[in-house]
Amino acid sequence: MNVKAETLRHVLGVSGGKDSAALAIYMRDKVPDMEYFFTDTGAELPEVYDFLDKLEAYLGKPIKRLMPNGDFDHQLKMHNGFLPSPNTRWCTREMKIRPFEEWVGEDHVVTYVAIRADEDREGYRSTKDNIQPRFPFKEDGLNRADIERILYNSGVGYPKYYEWRSRSGCYFCFFQRKSEWIGLAKHHPDLFEEAKKYEKLETTSGDRYTWSQGESLDELILRASKILESNSNSQNKKIETWQEQLAKIEDESEDESCLICSL
Repeated sequence: MNVKAETLRHVLGVSGGKDSAALAIYMRDKVPDMEYFFTDTGAELPEVYDFLDKLEAYLGKPIKRLMPNGDFDHQLKMHNGFLPSPNTRWCTREMKIRPFEEWVGEDHVVTYVAIRADEDREGYRSTKDNIQPRFPFKEDGLNRADIERILYNSGVGYPKYYEWRSRSGCYFCFFQRKSEWIGLAKHHPDLFEEAKKYEKLETTSGDRYTWSQGESLDELILRASKILESNSNSQNKKIETWQEQLAKIEDESEDESCLICSL
């Protein structure tokens, strides 16, 4: 990208997750004119908004809230009532990527992406020629331990939801593990009930549209004790902190989530 420095924008998206927050902290004094943004689906966990406020205070700059063209209900209607899934991630495209690219417009930008050096994935890359990604953690060789150090040394710390959930994203994100749906029911029963309302059964075809593969949320919660017992039995006998458990979960599922949402 051959663009004059004075016309080049530097942008960094924070998702409410640990890696993007650590990158924002890491880059704060390296790129003084950095613009921070958050694509707000309107369906984020309350802990995400609390964490963004805390991060914003540390950065000393506002985090621009980008809103999609219509909330989730509007987008669901536009997609004929079909819930997003790993095979049809319209929520990521319409509620995360499109608002970002519309905000950028035709400006030439460098977007800073929080992929760590110990991750074997590329991260979000725009198809637009005017958007050039950079990966500072990969460039500088920073791994998970470095991210934890950045967060704690800054005083920002981890978002609270990490004590029961492995990633950021909408409260009804279909990438949640079954144990995380149980966590949602425990910590935010109102949001769990809202998520249930989106599930449906087509009476003519018998097709079911559910968030959790193979069962409805009602069916899942009836098995809650068995799911948690199974997870407990699969853990090492050694008592682990939630940070250690989180690292183990991430190692098992790093390639699954929508990268622009979950970092």
